[in-house]
Amino acid sequence: MKVLVAVKRVIDYNVKVRVKADHSDVDLANVKMALNPFCEIAVEEAVRLKEKGVASEVVVVSIGPKAVQEQLRTALALGADRAIQVETEQSPEPLGVAKVLHKLVEQEQPGLIILGKQSIDGDNNQTGQMLAALANLPQATFASEVVVEAEQVKVTREVDGGLQTLALQLPAVITTDLRLNEPRYASLPNIMKAKKKPLEVVNPADLGVDLSPRIRQLKVTPPAERQGGVKVANVAELVDKLKNEAKVL
Repeated sequence: MKVLVAVKRVIDYNVKVRVKADHSDVDLANVKMALNPFCEIAVEEAVRLKEKGVASEVVVVSIGPKAVQEQLRTALALGADRAIQVETEQSPEPLGVAKVLHKLVEQEQPGLIILGKQSIDGDNNQTGQMLAALANLPQATFASEVVVEAEQVKVTREVDGGLQTLALQLPAVITTDLRLNEPRYASLPNIMKAKKKPLEVVNPADLGVDLSPRIRQLKVTPPAERQGGVKVANVAELVDKLKNEAKVL
């Protein structure tokens, strides 16, 4: 079984995000970039399926400029077999990403498609669901456990009320949650081997997909600075402040 994993290049989660002076966007100049944490979990799960003998090949795909090859090489170092870059200078929206992945699913015919549930930059949590709809495939989101049995995959997913287990007929789309696994570190030998693994570059036009934006970003502002707390002398003063200043009572 072939597993297709979508990954995204994002600002490293340890970096404090800065907004441009004109508030047009986030400032990416000289900022450390990394593999989206949820995508890293998706790669790890695919590699584990291969190590168990369930998957025969792991293919990773990313959409973006040449710089995304760095993250694709990271995924290859983690254990993926080959990579596909869909090259574009635009910042694709979730629907555009889903359309690109749909075309690649048609070409690659994977038995399982795994994505992170969301990226830590846009936090949209939309691409996996849109892909499943476009490809008319069963889906399970927020996966905390994945077990492949014959032609089915059982997915335990985290929901508001606890845990829910779904049985999906393959092929299927799965989006990963934080508790699914703990990604491994890429060893130096694997990093060196990743440089020789195949990385194919295609254009959206080759796939017949138009990535023109449908959403216009008007303004980006940083969150408001947190104000310091104050001490109160007694309960009466606390109630007064909650009622008249915070206006929560």
